[in-house]
Amino acid sequence: MPPLKYLQAYPADLQARVRQMIEQQRLGDYLQQRYPERHAIQSDKALYGYVLDIKQEHLRNAPSPDKVLFDNRLDLTHRALGLNTAISRVQGGKLKAKKEIRIASLFKEAAPQFLKMIVVHELAHLKESDHNKAFYKLCEYMQPGYHQLEFDLRVYLTWRDLAT
Repeated sequence: MPPLKYLQAYPADLQARVRQMIEQQRLGDYLQQRYPERHAIQSDKALYGYVLDIKQEHLRNAPSPDKVLFDNRLDLTHRALGLNTAISRVQGGKLKAKKEIRIASLFKEAAPQFLKMIVVHELAHLKESDHNKAFYKLCEYMQPGYHQLEFDLRVYLTWRDLAT
């Protein structure tokens, strides 16, 4: 069996459990049991409102993103599920920076927990630019169980790859 590219950083025993579920064709059942629902956020406008609600609840002092959207161009080949960018433009004599959050379109069909995990991850970049201890602590604060969700999302991506 080829290496589990989304799970390479995890311990060998966890990878072995996932491989066993794949061999027994139980991986889809595992995910369906844990995450049976799909969210209703399908438009960029709805996503923007969703992101602002989470930001307002947990990061009131952080700057609000100017734009939030589902992006069809983000895909797993570029290893990006979401992007947080600041685009600088000159307007008159001033330099303006617009913050954008882009979420991969594959999350339109995902469980609500996975969408929230990605949104929380991108919002955390408003305060912490690097993936350091403070960043993951902030993610865990905004989404309790963040690390388990990140693992399960990687399992979900593995399952999606198997289906194609």
